[in-house]
Amino acid sequence: MSGNYFTNPIEFLISTLFSLYILTVMLRFLLGLVRADFYNPVSQFLVRVTNPLLVPLRKVIPGIGKLDIAAIVLMVALQLLALTLIVLLRGGSVPVGAVIILGLAELVSLAINVFFFAIIIQVVLSWVNPGAYNPFTSLLYSLTAPVLRPIQKLIPPVSGIDLSPLFALIGLQVLRMLVMPLLA
Repeated sequence: MSGNYFTNPIEFLISTLFSLYILTVMLRFLLGLVRADFYNPVSQFLVRVTNPLLVPLRKVIPGIGKLDIAAIVLMVALQLLALTLIVLLRGGSVPVGAVIILGLAELVSLAINVFFFAIIIQVVLSWVNPGAYNPFTSLLYSLTAPVLRPIQKLIPPVSGIDLSPLFALIGLQVLRMLVMPLLA
């Protein structure tokens, strides 16, 4: 009984802590990819939180162009470690192939979710407080611009209303429906 009693809270803690840190590394990776403002306070927070693991890894794994390969390796390694710990905590064996595929699926899903929720937050902020500047909204616009800009070129605003977020959200859902079954 005591083993089962502690399993769920420990699994929750492992899952939550790893997920939050992987999200932090993912945000740093994506913001670097879109060349967001490095001196933004939110960017600086992400850098300080992720540097302890990324800096040593970058000495071994260099980047390729704009791609921060060390960040990708770190995200994959952390995701695989979290899944392995959870499987072991449940008392199962660790099928390496399944853990790798599940780990990659989780990271792809996270990347889609980051863009999905960033667009939703950006839309809500544009309704609540349009035109206001703060460091968070600046990064939000930098992050969503590569997704929204191509759609804005195809679909101009209708009566002053930008429909690109709607089409981007639909596109992200379709992407999820196409990609996730391949990884499942």
